[in-house]
Amino acid sequence: MRLERACVPLGFAWSSPFARWQGPLAEVNSIDLAVDVTGRALEERGLSPEEVTSLVLGWTVPQKEIFYGAPTLAARLGAEGVTGPMISQACATSVACVAAAANHESGDGGITLVVTTDRTSNGPLVTYPSPSGPGGSPQVENWVLDSFARDPWAGAAMYTTGENVAAEANITREELDEVTVLRYEQYGRSLENDREFQRTYMVPVEIPRKRKEPTVVEEDFGVFPTTREGLAKLQPVVEGGVVTYGSQTHPADGTAGMVVTGEERARELSRDGGVVHLLSMGFARVAKARMPKAPVPAAQTALEDAGLGIGKVDAIKTHNPFAVNDVYFSRQTGVPVEEMNDYGSSLIFGHPQGPTGARLIAELIEVLRRRGGGTGLFTGCAAGDTGAALVLRVED
Repeated sequence: MRLERACVPLGFAWSSPFARWQGPLAEVNSIDLAVDVTGRALEERGLSPEEVTSLVLGWTVPQKEIFYGAPTLAARLGAEGVTGPMISQACATSVACVAAAANHESGDGGITLVVTTDRTSNGPLVTYPSPSGPGGSPQVENWVLDSFARDPWAGAAMYTTGENVAAEANITREELDEVTVLRYEQYGRSLENDREFQRTYMVPVEIPRKRKEPTVVEEDFGVFPTTREGLAKLQPVVEGGVVTYGSQTHPADGTAGMVVTGEERARELSRDGGVVHLLSMGFARVAKARMPKAPVPAAQTALEDAGLGIGKVDAIKTHNPFAVNDVYFSRQTGVPVEEMNDYGSSLIFGHPQGPTGARLIAELIEVLRRRGGGTGLFTGCAAGDTGAALVLRVED
């Protein structure tokens, strides 16, 4: 999908910190979280909600009153009269939301606000009526845990897809541990100089609470210290396998967003006149229970639509719930694992699902900004053996 006019003002992509599930954001409704972080992100960037002309809301885990999610979020932010679609596409939600915003861009100076938000903590327990069943007993689904445990089409758990790809590609336990340590070391660089890199895009959480101190989260919560020695001691998730709890991500809570508009308006809004051109997007689906392969064809589709080869890309960010993803991507594309995911990835800082891609896109923009501009690729897998990718170019 080639994009022609859609841009992001430089500095207008942001994320909250991510908190490991059952952590400090476990009791915070994800819509409340989105209102808090998005409101201050816009205020810090000098954009009044009254200037927003449309909204795209991405989520994957239902929250109370989500039926009214988009118009409620807009009104609570101060953009009354604004609405737009709500999109849920598992871990590809962020790219799908950006695609919707980009396709809406008409060059008339309108501003689309993209907000992605999710809470994997305390996901809903859904009851489905079954009056004709034995005794009329209802069917019950744990929205989060049951989704992790089994893909109804593939009949496999999430971690099984990692094991399947590792087995087919002869990826070893040692390779996975090495990539995990590398990603942890890269993440450590984002914390240097009092989190100088993270502060370029990260907006702290400050949720007021009745008769209690506010919930404040200023940095990622629940990132586990990672060493080769520690990883080596872990048992694989399944006997005889290579994927451990150390070489896969953890569920999390968080929110992320960005502003999408035309180039002229983007340059007006940008803090220093820089602009992010959204060049293309790609979606793909691979064989049953082979999810970690999907970022490769998704990236190839996006690059082809942008008229670029992988050698023309200056920075790469991947959503990698398993270290398997990056090893496979490296082998298929020839990109060394150390030449992607500067400052870490979702393997380390966690995965709230809907917002994960948007945070990585925000990081990708800031990586390129530090280089003085360039072309970037985001790609990642999603439930259902799918993948989503975005190609962009930063111009100072």
